[in-house]
Amino acid sequence: MSDHTVTLTQAERTRVSTNLKPKDAATMLIIDRSLVRPKVLMGKRHAGHKFMPGKYVFPGGRLDEGDRRMVATGAVPQVCEDRLLKRVQRPSLGKARALALAAIRETFEETGLLFGSDEFGAPEAAPPGSWSEFAAHGVFPDLSAVTFVARAVTPPRRPKRFDTRFFTIDASAVAKTVEGVVGPDSELVDLVWVDFDEARELDLPTITKVIIQEVEARIEAGFGPWLPVPFYWEKRGSFVREEL
Repeated sequence: MSDHTVTLTQAERTRVSTNLKPKDAATMLIIDRSLVRPKVLMGKRHAGHKFMPGKYVFPGGRLDEGDRRMVATGAVPQVCEDRLLKRVQRPSLGKARALALAAIRETFEETGLLFGSDEFGAPEAAPPGSWSEFAAHGVFPDLSAVTFVARAVTPPRRPKRFDTRFFTIDASAVAKTVEGVVGPDSELVDLVWVDFDEARELDLPTITKVIIQEVEARIEAGFGPWLPVPFYWEKRGSFVREEL
């Protein structure tokens, strides 16, 4: 068993709930690689949240129906698309695309950062809600800027279960920033840019620590699209690490 799987298996876990089917979710690691020591953007969750209160996390959340219908520029790189379709009960290109869009939308909702292009005017017929707000800023989400880097499924009988796809995007891909999204009454009360060593010193969920190590190793290996994507899930009481 690898160090990562030992860490995940040994983490404190409440196993009292009825077993739920994991909900599809997407998370975004925003990375600034222009520096000698790359930095990642992390947000501190509101202390009043039932789920991971006060923890530092990457922006992210559940897949929404609107993510399947939102227009975008570019396409998810082929190698990422192929891996998003693996180990899925009903694989579809639409769902792979929607997961990448969910990561962009959640990032906008939680940080005010719009990743995409403002060269094409405002997207038309955006789904109501957050995507309509996104489109009103005249930005098309850009799927070609997104890289799929990891996947993890919450163990059985946890109060909340997610099948989370972790994506990265370069900080330079931001087209616009909406101010005032982060604050004392918001889902994220603070945003910090930290290098990977600094990130490990924060109060992090266990899976977040593991993904940080995975992405750091990916960057050190050249961040090539051909590098394998780890997939963490529990098998007979212990986490396993596969490669997609």
